[in-house]
Amino acid sequence: MNRLFFRFFILVMLSISAAAFIVYFAINRLFGDPLDSIARRQAAAQIFLLEQYIDQAPADQWLDRLNKVREVSGVRFELVPLGDVRRQLSGIDAAGFERGDVVLDIGRKAFYRRVDLVGERYIGSNEEALVAQDLPIDIGFALSMEAVRYLIVALVLLIPIAAWSRAHWQGLQQLSDVADRFGGGELGTRAHMEPKDSIYPLAERINHMADRIERLLDSQRNLLHSVGHEIRTPIARLEFALELLRDAAGNPALDKRINAMEGDLRELKELVNELLGMTRLDAEPHLERRSFDLGSALAHCRETLPPSEGMALEMEIGSALGQFSGDQRLLERAVGNLLRNALKYGSRSVRLGATRIGSVVQVVVEDDGPGIPDGERERIFEPFYRLDRSRDRNTGGFGLGLSIARKAVQLHGGTLVAGQSALGGARFTITLPA
Repeated sequence: MNRLFFRFFILVMLSISAAAFIVYFAINRLFGDPLDSIARRQAAAQIFLLEQYIDQAPADQWLDRLNKVREVSGVRFELVPLGDVRRQLSGIDAAGFERGDVVLDIGRKAFYRRVDLVGERYIGSNEEALVAQDLPIDIGFALSMEAVRYLIVALVLLIPIAAWSRAHWQGLQQLSDVADRFGGGELGTRAHMEPKDSIYPLAERINHMADRIERLLDSQRNLLHSVGHEIRTPIARLEFALELLRDAAGNPALDKRINAMEGDLRELKELVNELLGMTRLDAEPHLERRSFDLGSALAHCRETLPPSEGMALEMEIGSALGQFSGDQRLLERAVGNLLRNALKYGSRSVRLGATRIGSVVQVVVEDDGPGIPDGERERIFEPFYRLDRSRDRNTGGFGLGLSIARKAVQLHGGTLVAGQSALGGARFTITLPA
């Protein structure tokens, strides 16, 4: 938010500066160089002496008046040949000089003018030029005054803009805080503003949007929670009925069918448990953080895995992982889900690695299975999304394990991404702030 208003301030300052340059070039194009006008005002006294005192003298008294001015003025008036001046002037200045105009040389603090166009001042005067040097021209001072004028204009503009923007900035800052808290799981957060506030209509719309989102999420959460608990009751009754049926049955074919039905019930129970787990993650976005040894927690994840024939699980856990502050049960579940997924799709080898790199901890789970196509590496974290090859009874799965793992990692302020493993299969990288 600060960056937004800083950019706005810079934009206003640049606009004022651009306006100053545009004004300068426009005046220069339409009315002549503004610096020349400033210099003429500063040298006005000497030009006045020339035009109203020296030039008004009779021809036989012109040099006498020039000498009198030399005696009393701090400016040096000299007569020089026309050729010397013509070599110094060019363009518009040269044309003005030939017309008999007073031509200023701001850099040398001098002005030039032909003494006479037709030789009436005195003999040979039409071949000479009058040069006045050491004029009281100070363009730096004049430019400072112009800069002060523009600065005053800028302040007069910026102060009201700043006052007007401050109210918007405070309101937007409040909305930004509300958005951060709402995104962090505090669904009851709302923006409280007075109707007179400038962004009150925007705050009201955001509050209405937040109300609707909260209602939708509550409805979804309540539905999943209710359905999950309601399904558990008939599942329990079915399990009890199957036990009774097994006791009464003695037919091997019927026993096989009962085993298949019990497998379906176990799958249904796992689905309900996964759904309730997702619901709890959404309903409890704030963790009860406790410090625990991260290396020991990762080792415990390995102990909770089901036996897998023909699969080798390698562990490369760094010795400097140290303590980590978070929900140990939730992180173990996330890593466990990744390990079970790797064991499910791996061919012979699965690797679990963990290292501390600066201010972050990286946990990597890799396998040597078929891997994940580039276009699917984000979609696999969506709930209930499964790759086509996982839609059979041999691999099973509901498409919730990876989604739960990412949610658990995100609640700890970390990230979970999928990539290509050096083993040839999938690589899942958990990055956590240490």
